Amino acid sequence: MGERDITRRGFVRRSLAAAGPAVVAANTLPYLSAPAESGAARVTVVCVGGHPDDPESGCGGTLAQYAALGHPVTVVYLTRGERGISGKSLDEAAAIRSAECQAACRIMGAKPLFFGQIDGATEVTRTQVDAMRRLLDAAHPDLVFTHWPVDTHMDHQVASVLTVRAWMEGGLRASRLYFFEVNSGSQTEGFLPNTYVDISSVVEQKKAALFAHASQDGQGIWREHHEIMAQWRGREAGVPAAEAFVHLNRDDHTHHLPGL
Repeated sequence: MGERDITRRGFVRRSLAAAGPAVVAANTLPYLSAPAESGAARVTVVCVGGHPDDPESGCGGTLAQYAALGHPVTVVYLTRGERGISGKSLDEAAAIRSAECQAACRIMGAKPLFFGQIDGATEVTRTQVDAMRRLLDAAHPDLVFTHWPVDTHMDHQVASVLTVRAWMEGGLRASRLYFFEVNSGSQTEGFLPNTYVDISSVVEQKKAALFAHASQDGQGIWREHHEIMAQWRGREAGVPAAEAFVHLNRDDHTHHLPGL
């Protein structure tokens, strides 16, 4: 056992100990323990992803749990994945992949929105930041999820930076910002989570949402990347399967996600 392994295990133990029993059970997001209609606080959730299938891959289980408890969940797709189908025009690919988003969001219980940038040509400009700020301000989210910014895919970076800038500049400082991972090791890099969510009960739902993206071989994405990641993060959290996040915890010093 090397020094790196000891350090990693120690980090996880310290994180779980600091967060208390809720994290040991991987119940780490706010208000995921009781339905909204039971009297628990209502949580508005917004997730911003670069392409169709990114939110499903990174935090589809968490989003599905919130939706199942009656909390409103919106998934914002920065692009429609216009360059994601070989041999198809941008418009043809966009139509196919938008339909896949609709199907995936129905499975998760979420509402899809399309931000309007183009796959492979995304940009961070003052205009785009202002547009994202207006979108998020209008949604009044309690929780915001987006890509970890250190990622090999520029569209993922753009989605993250736009979200962070909008969160910092808008009226969202009371909301909590969490970063998710996709295809860690080949896309997401340097990701050291401080928050875990047990998705053991919704793994099949997450898979179904990801499999809805047939044009992207959602089954292959799951098998090659996210099945392994769910099991590994589950091991870190002490549950069969988990999703992991980095909480930009400027609001407090806990590792709890509301209601999870």
